[in-house]
Amino acid sequence: MIAEFIGTFTLIFAGVGAIAVTAPLGAASLVPVALAHGLALVVMITATAAISGGHLNPAVTFGALLGGKIQLPQAIGHWVAQVLGGMAGALVIWAFLPAGVLAKAGYGVPAPGAGVGSVTAVFIELVLTFFLVFVVFGSAIDDRAPKVGGLFIGLTVAMDILVGGPLTGAAMNPARFLGPAIVYATDLQYTWIYLLGPLLGGGLAGLIWRFVFLRAPQTAAA
Repeated sequence: MIAEFIGTFTLIFAGVGAIAVTAPLGAASLVPVALAHGLALVVMITATAAISGGHLNPAVTFGALLGGKIQLPQAIGHWVAQVLGGMAGALVIWAFLPAGVLAKAGYGVPAPGAGVGSVTAVFIELVLTFFLVFVVFGSAIDDRAPKVGGLFIGLTVAMDILVGGPLTGAAMNPARFLGPAIVYATDLQYTWIYLLGPLLGGGLAGLIWRFVFLRAPQTAAA
């Protein structure tokens, strides 16, 4: 739980901080924001993988649960630590930045972009999170995977933000939404989008790995 707390703390600290300090760049801020999120995950997944699995995301934990790679009590512990870590990261970056900087950037809280309806936003978050959790399984959870998960998971998040950032904020992570949304007391009307979309996407990826790619090979009868 401590490892998950620290890792998620870092993700929110770096992600919300990057959104705030690059907000004056407008659309040009997309690349540094994607890199900040991706690099935070590269370093912290690598640092925590041997301790907690380096999930740092309730949707990844949910995918691992449905994929049969984690038990429910441990998953609950991960979820608590991830949300608390997200809240702590949001609180500390708020203390670091000058007054008003976060407000101008919408506090870094993900929200649907202009013209993106709620159902569409859920579907976008589902697809983006599916990519993420699919890569988590293929590069980290599967015993056959090359042990370079941190790098490719971080790259997947950066890729998803480059595509989905202007559409939904590309949260892919309920803690990424809940941490700053709770700490900054922003409007929580979109909470269901950033819970439902990522959990469905992560769960779908976990089920596919469990029942398609991780099934024991059938041996011929003697």
